[in-house]
Amino acid sequence: MMPETAPPLPLPPAALRLRLDHAALGANWTALDALSGAARAGAAIKADCYGLGATEAVPVLAAAGCRDWFVAHWQEAAEAAQIVPVGQISVLHGPITDAEATYARALGVRPVLNSLEQVRRWLAAGGGPCDLMVDTGINRLGLRVEDIGDPAVGALDIDTCLSHLASADEDSAQNFAQLARFGAVASAVRAKRYSLCNSAGIALGGDYHFDLTRPGLALYGGVPRGELTGRIAQVAFPEAAVIQVRQLHAGESVGYNATFTAPAAMRVGVVSVGYADGYLRCWSGRGQVLWQGRRLPVLGRVSMDMTIVDLTTAPDCGEGDWLGLDYALPGAAAASGLSQYELLTLLGRRFAREA
Repeated sequence: MMPETAPPLPLPPAALRLRLDHAALGANWTALDALSGAARAGAAIKADCYGLGATEAVPVLAAAGCRDWFVAHWQEAAEAAQIVPVGQISVLHGPITDAEATYARALGVRPVLNSLEQVRRWLAAGGGPCDLMVDTGINRLGLRVEDIGDPAVGALDIDTCLSHLASADEDSAQNFAQLARFGAVASAVRAKRYSLCNSAGIALGGDYHFDLTRPGLALYGGVPRGELTGRIAQVAFPEAAVIQVRQLHAGESVGYNATFTAPAAMRVGVVSVGYADGYLRCWSGRGQVLWQGRRLPVLGRVSMDMTIVDLTTAPDCGEGDWLGLDYALPGAAAASGLSQYELLTLLGRRFAREA
């Protein structure tokens, strides 16, 4: 007889949680779709919806009306295909091997072709609906403009012809130059739709919108340009539990390298979040957490799993209570020196995702 095994024990609740405001997420897509004018807004859902969780976020965006989805990797395409129709999914990195071209055809997603080599590889695999990226100045992925007249490009069944703005978050002459180049591309490449804008590009105005916009950051609460201030709502609200309260005597230091010393007796809390969770050491001595409308300073150096905060003004906060991380993205980026993109995508897997 096989020995009996004990049933698995239920896990205690996580000491980290990430609350997603579904209403704000849906409203952000609606606002960006309206700002896109005659164009339709899609959604960049790569990097697990910028760290917020595709299984949570994608259904909300679909319910709001999104029908075009952009991922970077094939595994992201496979995950998205469990949630939305495969024919709506575009894979930005394109097929760099014959096996990837075969996989894209079998799954039914659209590869974004980024070079003449990928164009020929796609046609050799049997072709079919695809997207085409043309580089207009960012010099990352994409065909060079001088290659768009190649006969192989003319043989493609292109759903969307794309390019990507390099400096849309700035008032840069590069934006105008890329717009002019993409206008010429749109006249030369036969496609069902044309797409240039990311989140920041939407705010540049109607000339940039073409047929399809591809917001990412702004969907999830980021504000890459001032024109979007007041139109985009915070979506991500990370929280961490207090796991110990300590009393410090005057002259005692806290954390690695003793970068903070108590000037007087004080009450502090050890919070269950650290740089392994995306709360990086740049917050050391400068971050703040939120408790019932009060801002509590981070003390000393952030460590891998723990951060120490000042509870002097929160005598009612104790072990097991939840503190909010200050994650209104524009302000958090200014305070930390991280980009709004980094703040979101660094959020670790130990956060329990909650609606």
